[in-house]
Formats: sequence, C-alpha cells, structure tokens
Amino acid sequence: MRHLRALCAIADTGSLRKAARQLGMTQPSLTTQLRRIENTIGGRLFSREVTGSRPTPLGRSVLCRARPIVAEMNALVSEVRLEAGQTADARLRIGSTGSRAVVGWLRRLRARYPDADTTIHIDVSANALLQMVAANQLDVAFVHEVEGAPLRVPEGVERRVLVEREPQFVALAETHPAAPRPAVRLADLAADQWMVDPSVDGEGPGLRRVLAAAGLNPRVVYGDYLTAADLVASGEVVTPCQPTARSRQGVAVRPLHGDPLTVRLFLASRAAPAARTAADGPVPGTAPGAPFEVDALFGDLADAYFEIAWASAAYRQWLVRNESPLLRLQEPPARDAVDVLGLAGPAEVS
Repeated sequence: MRHLRALCAIADTGSLRKAARQLGMTQPSLTTQLRRIENTIGGRLFSREVTGSRPTPLGRSVLCRARPIVAEMNALVSEVRLEAGQTADARLRIGSTGSRAVVGWLRRLRARYPDADTTIHIDVSANALLQMVAANQLDVAFVHEVEGAPLRVPEGVERRVLVEREPQFVALAETHPAAPRPAVRLADLAADQWMVDPSVDGEGPGLRRVLAAAGLNPRVVYGDYLTAADLVASGEVVTPCQPTARSRQGVAVRPLHGDPLTVRLFLASRAAPAARTAADGPVPGTAPGAPFEVDALFGDLADAYFEIAWASAAYRQWLVRNESPLLRLQEPPARDAVDVLGLAGPAEVS
C-alpha cells in the first residue's frame, strides 16, 4: 500500500518534490522508492520533464489499478476508525499552507477542544491539501488561491472564504531605492530579479501574469522562500510575500501600489451530508457526542488571522486605508485611536 500511495501522490501532484512533502518524506527517499518500484515492475512509470513528472503509458496502466485499491483502503481505515470512535479520543486534523495565523489558530482550537488530539500538516501546495481533505486525511485545510490561477477543488469539498482578496506585499532590500516609499510600484522593480517558489501552486503564473499586464518582463528565478531572506537582504532578488510577513534585518516589506497581486484565503472542509440523524452515527473525522463544528473552526481561524494582521504595522495601515471588510467583522481599536496612530490617512506614492 505504501508503494501504491506513493505512485498516486506523484501522479496527483505532478512533482516528486510535492509528493514527498505530501507523504511526509524527503525527495531523495521518494526517488529511491520510485526506482525500486520501477525495477520491480520492469519499466518506467513516470517521465521526468521540465514541468514535472508525468505518467508513462505503463504508469497510467498501473495507476488505473492502484487508485481503486488505495480508495478502498482509505474507506476501510475510515470505517474502522469510526467504529473504534466510541473509545478513541477525538482527533482534529488540520492543514495549512504557510501562514503566521496558524499558531494562534492552534492555540484557540486547543482551548476549545482540550481533550482532542489536534495535529497540523503544513504543505506549500494548496492543491495537495485539498486532495487530503477530499480523501479524509484532513478535517479542514486553510489555503490560499492566487488570483488568475484557480485551484483544483475536488468534488465534495466546501469552501468558506476568509478573505476574498488579500494583497500580496513585496520583500526587498532595505537599501533598495524604493524601500523608503510607503507603497512600491511594479515599475520601481522593473530592473530587479524576482524569485518565486515553484512548489507554491499558482505563484509563478500569477506573478508573470501581473508583470505582463504592467508591460514588464523582468527575470524570474525559482527558489525556496524559507531561504530567500539572505538573497533579498543582499539585493539579489525581490519576492512576493504575505502582508503579515515580519521584516527581517536588511529586508523591508512594503505594499504594492494598486494591489496587483492578490490571493483568496479560504477554509476547505468536506461537504456535510444533505440530511443526517443520530442513527446515522458521527460525522467522519469528528468525536462522538462532540463533533468539530466547521463554523467554530472557521471563527477561530478568523480571530487568529485578524490578530496577526492587526499586529503587522504595514498590513494594519493597509486595512484601515482601504476600509477592509475584515475590520467590520472584528473589533480593532477605536477610530480615534487609529487616527492618533497615524493610520487613517491615504499613503502617498511618489
């Protein structure tokens, strides 16, 4: 089953790197495992291309047999867990793409469900997380969807939108000529080299679309956001970043004028049955007698998100300046206090 799950993960993600993250293993280990499987079968199952890994004709044939087996095993495990649920502790499995809101979300969930075994699965691939929700490997997942690059939302997965259009800021060196400005125009970065993480679904295409719309064609390179700070600080690259990102030494985080880069933030969960009675038993993924209400999970996420949004000076100013609907759902400081802090006026862009 481990081998069959690995093959399905590679096919679903189209990437050994993404599949390894989804499976909780390293890429070299998955590569070695795939090589052993191919040696056993006697042929190549995937072709390695620039755009990723694609099933060969033999691979497609194997996958046609593998997927029903994996699906049946997942169903069997879920049914057994439900039957054992009368004595088992509640398990809450959440997933997320990278977000500073996760820490506060976990804190709130553990306070709300102190007896639950709450686990977190982080993956840069939103599509991989959505697949895990659909396969009942996660109860909910907090993901982002790049504008212009829609995610593949599986059938049976519902979405609760947290933020319809979250602006993406830019991280640049503190010594960059545009760093002193309250908001940076794309034209200010025309001569810079941009860096994106190819593992983040939609990031590269979304950035290229925005740059092309602005009539710009800068060089775009690929790397890992976790190790990008040094490159940004040295002036080698600029990168898109979340508006809640912390400034690091030598790095400035600034909004982009006109908010050309945006993402939709939403919580994904499996769709509830149309009708359910007590005789039907507990909802999959919930504890008997104490189900995890998705509305409650969403409410805790919203509170955690606003907490880190308001703590970020640059994003706080953006929220107030744009009279974000998010402010109407929360309780920020009184307007007089905001004015005193100098957050209410529009930013000037030179």
